[in-house]
Amino acid sequence: MLTTDQARDRAADIVARARSAGADAADAVFAADAALEVSVRLGKLEDVGRSESAELGLRVFVGRRSASVSTSDLTPDSMQTLVERAVAMAREAPEDEWAGLAPAERLLHGAPPLLDLADHDDPAPERLRDLALAAEEAARAVAGVTNSEGGGASGSRSVWALATSTGFAGSYAATGYGLSASVLAGDAAAGMQRDYAHHGARHLRHLDAPDAIGRAAGERAVARLNPGRLASGAMPVVFDPRVGSSLLGHLIGAIGGSSITRRTSFLLDALGTRILPHGLSVRDDPHRPHGLRSRPFDGEGLPVSPTAIVEDGVLETWLLDSASARQLGLEPTGHASRGIGGGPGVTTSNTYLDGGKLPVETLIGDIADGVYVTELIGQGVNGVTGDYSRGAAGFRIVGGEIAGPVAEFTIAGNLKDMYANLTAANDLKFRYGTNVPTVRVDGMTVASG
Repeated sequence: MLTTDQARDRAADIVARARSAGADAADAVFAADAALEVSVRLGKLEDVGRSESAELGLRVFVGRRSASVSTSDLTPDSMQTLVERAVAMAREAPEDEWAGLAPAERLLHGAPPLLDLADHDDPAPERLRDLALAAEEAARAVAGVTNSEGGGASGSRSVWALATSTGFAGSYAATGYGLSASVLAGDAAAGMQRDYAHHGARHLRHLDAPDAIGRAAGERAVARLNPGRLASGAMPVVFDPRVGSSLLGHLIGAIGGSSITRRTSFLLDALGTRILPHGLSVRDDPHRPHGLRSRPFDGEGLPVSPTAIVEDGVLETWLLDSASARQLGLEPTGHASRGIGGGPGVTTSNTYLDGGKLPVETLIGDIADGVYVTELIGQGVNGVTGDYSRGAAGFRIVGGEIAGPVAEFTIAGNLKDMYANLTAANDLKFRYGTNVPTVRVDGMTVASG
């Protein structure tokens, strides 16, 4: 795999070629990845997979016209052909008054922040196999587990580079490791239930112990055996942190630049208004050391910094790339994302819900009849209206205590109302790209299947 310097030079070289070929402006992305995955099942090695990829994406501008092309053929002849094709395509494209590179004066200058995203460990397949076997063994050892879908361990190393004709050239490397187990409990006669546990980290040493991952998978599967049915009606719904993060996902989608410029967001008129209760904030931290979504600069070469998206319940900002910022008469916010093909979109980094004060026991302690959701099914969310309806499974809450498992029910509401009626516990942990504590939403409609 290329070094970060070599990747940066590749991107800068193709930008220079594009300018020489007649482009008024250009930017390029280079991405390379090498990954190793090992899977086991019932105590035996099942599969070992290794993959490597390297791709380059080029975007060129001729006046207000633009075109994007990409390739995995990185030979010199292919690069020249790519440049010529991109410029020719741009000359025939329709004009877009908002398109263009990020403002040169806003680009990141100087050394990017050091975020410790790349591990020096490079585990052999045997080591990953042993981790996967240990996780599955611990899951199968839980009383009530009767079968296994397997254990898995993975490691990857990637390099990402961006160069623009306005003078930015940057790159960084990252590693990622994952460990999981998935098992079944019960039998065909009485019914079977499946569940899993997974952990991912930038550094191998930061992964949870395999026996902890396996034990969690087994205990979750056994706890779901013999599910009952809920009575339909309005009741408090408590979201486990594993699934509660999706509530932030809907919020982020609603405040992205394209949703606002196209007027397709249920939060279209919410900037500067209260959308969450007092005390709750939504924060984004791209500088979190070895964070799963940390990055030193955004997809347009702009500096990134910790941001309060919602502060004390009030929506403080849209998430804008340069094109949407121009259209709205605002400044880009450093949230641009960039793939190999096409222009930038927007994304957050390490996003989390902050401000929860209650212990989980207190959060559910006054619920006479409610439901604790551990799984969400389907994507029944309307981003324009905020209407929310998803299939779910989990556990009853009776008299302030977690009771037996329940399945085959639907939870419904409107996201504006759900955010306004949200209460957060104090058990926030940073395990995923988006993290929330246990959260409670009062007044949702539950319909049993």
